[in-house]
Amino acid sequence: MDGTLQNDSDRFFVLTGGPGSGKTTLIEALKQAGFPTAPEAGRGIIRDQVAIGGPALAWRDRALFAELMLSWELRSWHAAHAESGPVFFDRGVPDTIGYLRLCGLPVPDHAVSAARKFRYARRVFIAPPWPEIFTQDKERKQTLDEARRTHDSVAGVYAELGYELVPLPLVPVEERVRFIIGEAGLRA
Repeated sequence: MDGTLQNDSDRFFVLTGGPGSGKTTLIEALKQAGFPTAPEAGRGIIRDQVAIGGPALAWRDRALFAELMLSWELRSWHAAHAESGPVFFDRGVPDTIGYLRLCGLPVPDHAVSAARKFRYARRVFIAPPWPEIFTQDKERKQTLDEARRTHDSVAGVYAELGYELVPLPLVPVEERVRFIIGEAGLRA
C-alpha cells in the first residue's frame, strides 16, 4: 500500500515555517493565481474549538490539539487527490511532529508513521522568521521567540524525513509567488 500513497507526492508542495512568517498570505496569493491550496490546520482548529468551547486548544490540551492537527493534515492530503495539478499546503503532516517536539511532548508512533507514509514533494518551502511582519492575534498567541523555535523544530523534522528545505526570500508576496512557481518548476 505504501506505493499507492506516494503517487501524487511530487505535486504536493508544502509551505512551512514558524507562525507570522507570511505563509498564509502566500497560500492565499497562490490560490488567487489559480492553484489549489490546503489551509493550515492550527487556525481552523482554534476557530472551531473556540466556537464550540472545545478542549483541543494549544493553551488547554496540546496533545489533543496535535492529534486534531494530524487528522486535519491527513484529510487535506487525501482531499488533494481530487485536484489534477499541483496543490500547495499551508503546513503538512510533519509539522505535527515539530509541534509536539517544540512542546516537549512525546511523539506517538502513529504520527511518525503518518509522516513517513503521507509524503509531499521532496522540496519543501520554508518561511524564515520575519520580525518586520510578525504579529500576534487572538489565534496566534506565540511570541517571536516561539515562532523562531517553531521554525527550527519543523525544519529539523522535514530534514530528518529526507526533504530538501528551500528557504523563502524575505520579499513582497508577489515575488515570493514567482519564486515558488519557479522553484517548483511550474507555470502561473
